[in-house]
Amino acid sequence: MAVGLNDLPVLHPVPGLRLGVACAGIKKPGRRDVVLIETPQDAQCAAVFTRNAFCAAPVTLAKRHLAAAVPRYLLINTGNANAGTGEQGLRDAAACCEAVAAAAGVQAAQVLPFSTGVIGEPLPVSKITAGVPAAFAALSDAAWVDAAHGIMTTDTVAKGASRQVEIDGHSVTVTGIAKGAGMIRPDMATMLAYIATDAAVAPALLQTCLAAAVQSSFNAITIDGDTSTNDACVLIATGCSSLPRLTSAQAPAYAAFARAVQEVCDTLAQAIVRDGEGATKFITVEIEGGADAEECRQVAYAIAHSPLVKTAFFASDPNWGRILAAVGRAGVAGLDVSRIDIYLDEVCIVQGGGRAPAYQEALGQAVMRREEITVRVQLGRGDQAARVWTCDFSYDYVRINAEYRT
Repeated sequence: MAVGLNDLPVLHPVPGLRLGVACAGIKKPGRRDVVLIETPQDAQCAAVFTRNAFCAAPVTLAKRHLAAAVPRYLLINTGNANAGTGEQGLRDAAACCEAVAAAAGVQAAQVLPFSTGVIGEPLPVSKITAGVPAAFAALSDAAWVDAAHGIMTTDTVAKGASRQVEIDGHSVTVTGIAKGAGMIRPDMATMLAYIATDAAVAPALLQTCLAAAVQSSFNAITIDGDTSTNDACVLIATGCSSLPRLTSAQAPAYAAFARAVQEVCDTLAQAIVRDGEGATKFITVEIEGGADAEECRQVAYAIAHSPLVKTAFFASDPNWGRILAAVGRAGVAGLDVSRIDIYLDEVCIVQGGGRAPAYQEALGQAVMRREEITVRVQLGRGDQAARVWTCDFSYDYVRINAEYRT
């Protein structure tokens, strides 16, 4: 069961945006596997994508379409990643966009494709296009929950977050959904995330808002250190709120809006880690006292990516030497280990580079039995900090990924 995750919260409709879900039988009969998102004529769209050199065909095509036109539709399929499929994959993604465009009476460049699933298999275009009419027929502003389920793959729970805030006397809604449970060490965003707001935001400012929110949320999580070929995160602004259009990052109204977007991204990013394949622990890694933020991130990821650290957490074993070793191999130049302190929650396990005099195994054991744990490292080199969210490695992680294609 996902760590600390319950049922989906209330996902407030975003005025101007509709979603539709269909069962196309891409991988399993009767499974929701095609999601259509419809935006109004004057909506704006910002997006970030994977930096994996083997980026999937839909990622390549979505970038091209974003550069050519303002999107009116987003088409998402699960069960097949359409990655590692070469020129045929691009043609297949384009065919799916053309089917949506023909049904809606828009240009194909106004449709953004997204796929997730098994890499290296041909996209079942006929199944997806056959499911498009049902997705259109299902379009509704209240279909966020269905869409959250429709983008799942190995996820055990649907993931969503929503905020309604008052800004200068105007109501603004921010709602988002995400999927991801494995192949997670985003280098831009998560595997797939779709966030929408009814605020009106200038295009460049919307992109700035998304990039900033992603950096400390989806770009600060890891489950297994693998960056997907299909990662995408999209922020849509429908402009249907009565709040005047946001055009400046210095405006107080923008700051309030950006906080709401950040909160939604943080919640979705945490949900992905909490639902990590086979996860039993949710772990926050906080690095303090760095000379710069980047070296703090280096140390945080060295800990969060270590299989030995992650398996110790699964076993509830306070084997703090594994954390110490991860800090030491993080590659920080000139690291003075005699200045380093390490904590498990409130328990100091390392002080001045060695075992803390007051530390007792029973204290560490008590912390390690908790479902949610914070590892805090003080480097003693400066005033910079970084935070990463991760999870443990369990037997189920190996089983799920060993059996992924079966």
